[in-house]
Amino acid sequence: MNRRQRHAAILRLLRERPIATQTELADALRDAGHEVVQTTVSRDIHELGLVKVRDASGRLVYAFPEDTGAGEELTDALARWALTLEGSGNLVVVTTPYGYSNPLAQALDLSRHPHVAGTIAGENTVLIVARDPVTGRQLADELRAQSLRGAA
Repeated sequence: MNRRQRHAAILRLLRERPIATQTELADALRDAGHEVVQTTVSRDIHELGLVKVRDASGRLVYAFPEDTGAGEELTDALARWALTLEGSGNLVVVTTPYGYSNPLAQALDLSRHPHVAGTIAGENTVLIVARDPVTGRQLADELRAQSLRGAA
């Protein structure tokens, strides 16, 4: 496995589960079929710019720098840029002022919201795909409530 493949595997593992130590990361890589040593994992962590943040349980885990504070950033982004949210089927259509759909979609993507499968941004519209079994209407209501918390 080359460095690029190993970095991709690390990124995938960190998206799937919390990992708190270099040993945990090395073990997870080995479990995934990648032979690594501790020094390689240490260098990879540095090269990827990973940081430690507290997860929901208070445990320090590795995260991507852009993911720090993503929950608050999403609330702020929704309060600032989401003009309307309309659910339909498993989709949510969000209108924004012109030019603000990309920053809103990025905030949604970085938040790794558990009910969001993905986003597509246009010029003033973001299309959000809800994860099953959540409907578009339910997700729109949830995001609308979150945007109101940010506006208060």
